[in-house]
Amino acid sequence: MKHFTCDNFPDSNLGLLIGRTHALKDRILDKHLIDEDVTAAQFKVLIILQLTTVDSPAELCRYLALDSGAMTRMLDRLEQKGLIVRERSEGDRRQLRLVLTAEGGRLAGRLPQIGAEAMNELVGVLEPAELTSLEQILKKILLAAGDSVTIMRIGDK
Repeated sequence: MKHFTCDNFPDSNLGLLIGRTHALKDRILDKHLIDEDVTAAQFKVLIILQLTTVDSPAELCRYLALDSGAMTRMLDRLEQKGLIVRERSEGDRRQLRLVLTAEGGRLAGRLPQIGAEAMNELVGVLEPAELTSLEQILKKILLAAGDSVTIMRIGDK
């Protein structure tokens, strides 16, 4: 269904609102992570390693829609902080696996609570039914676009 034309597109704020909401989410998350000395972007890597079977840089790039250069820099910072290590895969020595260190595991165990607090701050103005509708709408958009992460996550439930 086409909702926009060149005539009504300038009157729409949808793209702006989606982008600004994403940026707000990361700013709120950054604020909640100050004491942990990690950023929202680093949070995403750590929580994915903690809660999913994703364990390679290439998989993380696909999961987070980042290019390999940005992922390498992110992993370098997490490794410098002592939160992850890169290990050669036992099955294929050409492949790298990402493993949480003991300190990384301790922090990753706290991330769901930190994430919940940040998300509550972000969407606390919504009624429960509105939150459910928002999540359903966003899933519908992503599934229709063939977003592999959304497809994979919904298949898990």
